[in-house]
Amino acid sequence: MIADSIKHITLYRGMQPYLDTAIDFLLKTDLSTLPDGKTVIDGDHVFVNVMEADLREAEGATFEYHKKYADLQINITGGEYWECTLSGETAEEYSEERDCGLMTGTPTCTGTLGNGRFTVFFPMEYHKPSCINGDCTHVRKAVIKIEVS
Repeated sequence: MIADSIKHITLYRGMQPYLDTAIDFLLKTDLSTLPDGKTVIDGDHVFVNVMEADLREAEGATFEYHKKYADLQINITGGEYWECTLSGETAEEYSEERDCGLMTGTPTCTGTLGNGRFTVFFPMEYHKPSCINGDCTHVRKAVIKIEVS
């Protein structure tokens, strides 16, 4: 997992080839100009989903995980709270079609997005994004899906 300010994004070059593609995209793109929905960056290797999202209570929400893609998440408007855990119990079996499974567990790491902060959740890192942050209950966000080999 990476949690940092967008002004430091170039420090992460070289970790994964397709992460470099996502970094290049972020450096040249004003995310606020992207339409909601999917925008292809590099075929099935890197794409971004832009969405409006009502935030949820962290308490009782499940953690998600992926096996094929890392999630680079950044808020365009608003700011959300997120949690990660190192282990848990299966709440919903992994779906290869959706590249997503759900877990329950106890948070071991937390943070917030907004104000230029981003996270990268790598495959098999259990994460719970899109949680209410103070009085912020709605965000517009971008999730860049990055194939990890």
